[in-house]
Amino acid sequence: MERRLGHVSTASATGEPLDRIFVHDYVLEVEIGVHHNERGVTQRVRFSVDIDIKSDPTALEDDIDRTLDYDYVINGIKAIISRGHINLVETLAEDVAQHCISHPRAERVEVMIEKLDKDPGSVGVQIVRSKQEA
Repeated sequence: MERRLGHVSTASATGEPLDRIFVHDYVLEVEIGVHHNERGVTQRVRFSVDIDIKSDPTALEDDIDRTLDYDYVINGIKAIISRGHINLVETLAEDVAQHCISHPRAERVEVMIEKLDKDPGSVGVQIVRSKQEA
């Protein structure tokens, strides 16, 4: 499996520096799929999320409440899948992206979701959303 590294100091559309936080290779059991045999069962799904955020380390004052932290992403994913069965991986990816981009510091998000129990290997979707599109 190829390991991705979070990118640091990307640039916004205005040229302002952005930093990136990420949650990679987060695997949960999810009720997902359109096929009859996918209903009422869970499948392993891997989430990888990269979020470009406004860079302002002085405003953080070393206080976790002033940042977009990993728990915000993880708890958002858990809340989305707790709502029940999801038909499409694309719907799940969009919901995760919208949750992440709604954070005040978020500018851009990349979401990759893979169903791990399909033959052969994994299948999934990767989407990119930015604040301007939200």
